Amino acid sequence: MSSLLRCVAALSEDIIAGVAGLGLLQRLQLGERELLQLTDKGRASLARVEPEVESEFESAVGATQPVQVRRHTVSGAGPAVIDTVAEEVPVALVYNGISHAVMMASPLALEDFAIGFSLSEAIVDSCRQIYDIEIIGNAAAAAGQGVELRLTIAAVCFVRLKEKRRLLAGSSGCGICGIESLKAFEAALPAPAALDLSTRLSATALLKAFAAMPQFQTINALTGAMHAAAWADLDGNILMLREDVGRHNAMDKLIGAMAITEQQSGQARPAGFVMMSSRASYELVQKAARAGMPVLATISAPTSLAIKIAADAGITLIGFVRDASFVSYTHTARILALQD
Repeated sequence: MSSLLRCVAALSEDIIAGVAGLGLLQRLQLGERELLQLTDKGRASLARVEPEVESEFESAVGATQPVQVRRHTVSGAGPAVIDTVAEEVPVALVYNGISHAVMMASPLALEDFAIGFSLSEAIVDSCRQIYDIEIIGNAAAAAGQGVELRLTIAAVCFVRLKEKRRLLAGSSGCGICGIESLKAFEAALPAPAALDLSTRLSATALLKAFAAMPQFQTINALTGAMHAAAWADLDGNILMLREDVGRHNAMDKLIGAMAITEQQSGQARPAGFVMMSSRASYELVQKAARAGMPVLATISAPTSLAIKIAADAGITLIGFVRDASFVSYTHTARILALQD
């Protein structure tokens, strides 16, 4: 039995060596696929542990699938066992009937993704400019087929999007070739921003949040293939987390979920920082800048362009957050000493 199956058995009502499991999970058979979901006892247990953190464990149904595998060592191949892998499907974003982009993503938190992508790509300026979201083919995603996210957006945003598409269509070559394409690329970067040091982050809070993040990566715990984007407050408490096979998709989902929460509550998000279980590419810094996130911390390294954009946008960029250390690249005045 694999380590994963032993964990599932222990959390379900299976009997191992005469001892019943905890009864927190139940197995569901969907055709040839075996899925997992929380029992009432499991939901109650999850609520007791961290009521303030939004979990995506329930969404694991449809975002993962079991496959038969064999594990190999220098001693040879082991027996066939069932393991869990992450789903990855094409997700098309369609605005006012016009297809704009197709992203490879995990088929969960799709409304968050639609809103976050629209905001981080500057298609809309506010989620209030998104009038409707229709998810087409959600059930088909379970079979690895594509999903359409059909958004109805404000006319002014749609006119702007069509103009952007017209300019892109007029560019030559691969899309980043030639003077016009480079100018378009530079124009899409965030404008230099005045540095606001009102957000001060302690090293203790940063390390605390990263140490806690794995326990909230519920789908990654099942598959080992998911990136996470999380928002933590300045005390290092994780308030919201989203997962996806793509790091930029996870960031979009987090931005979308936070925008929905802010709109529904009528309150600004708590002061804090965004953290990623990935490297820091320029796209992540760009999205953080557009979402007004003053600090971006990642578990791996940034690229040179990510550092440049963070410096220009007034973002404190942090990388290699591991164990009891990290590396800061820009605007380090926001970081307090470890004992603070």
